[in-house]
Amino acid sequence: MNSGAAGPLAVGRVQVFSRHRGEVNSSAFSPNGQTLLTASEDGCVYGWETQSGRLLWRLGGHAGPVKFCRFSPDGRLFASTSCDCTIRLWDVAEAKCLQVLKGHQRSVETVSFSPDSKQLASGGWDKRVMLWEVQSGQVLRCLAGHRDSVQSSDFAPSSDCLATGSWDSTIRIWDLRAGPPAIFHQELEGHSGNISCLCFSVSGLLVSCLPWVPGWLLAGCKTLGGVTGHFGAQ
Repeated sequence: MNSGAAGPLAVGRVQVFSRHRGEVNSSAFSPNGQTLLTASEDGCVYGWETQSGRLLWRLGGHAGPVKFCRFSPDGRLFASTSCDCTIRLWDVAEAKCLQVLKGHQRSVETVSFSPDSKQLASGGWDKRVMLWEVQSGQVLRCLAGHRDSVQSSDFAPSSDCLATGSWDSTIRIWDLRAGPPAIFHQELEGHSGNISCLCFSVSGLLVSCLPWVPGWLLAGCKTLGGVTGHFGAQ
C-alpha cells in the first residue's frame, strides 16, 4: 500500500484476454506474476501468459460453471471451484488435474491456500467452511456457523486463523491452533450485504470488500475505518 500523496494514475498498454466462451467469474495472478488464471462460466479454467496474453491452457473437467480460482503461495498448484460442488487441484507445470475434492453439497464459491500451501479452505452455498489437506485431499475440519452462503476466505499470515465472509453480512474468524474442531473466535459485524472478498495484509490487517470497505485490526477485532466509492456488487 502506498501511503504517499496521491498522484496521477499512469496506465500503460491494456492486455485483453478474450477467448472465453462465457462470463469470467474470477481471476488470479501466479505468485511471480507471470501467469494469469481465469475461471469461466463456460466450465473451464484458462491460463494466460501475462506479458504476451498468449493462451497457455484451457482446462475442462468441471461439470458446471467455474466460480473461483487461486494459486498456491508456492506457485506449484492452483485450485478451482464450481457449481458442480467440487474443488479441483491442478498441477501448474503439467497443467493437469491432480485431485477432485468432494464434500460440499452446493456450489463452491471460494477457496484459499494456507501460507505454507499445505492446507486449503473452501466455502459455498451450503453455508459450510471445509479445511482440506492438500497432499492427501482429505477433509481435516468442517466449520459451521454462517447463516448464509460463504463467499470469501483467507488465511492469516501466521496460519493461526482463517477469516470467512458471507452473504449473512458477517466475517467469522476461526482459531486453527487448537485441535479439531476449530474454535469460533470472533464475529465481525458492520457490513450490510454480501462480503464478496476479503484478504489479510502481511502485517495481519484484514480488509473486506463491499460498497463501503472497512479494514479490521484483528488484535482487538475493531474496524479501522472505511473507503467509499464503489457502487453495486463487487
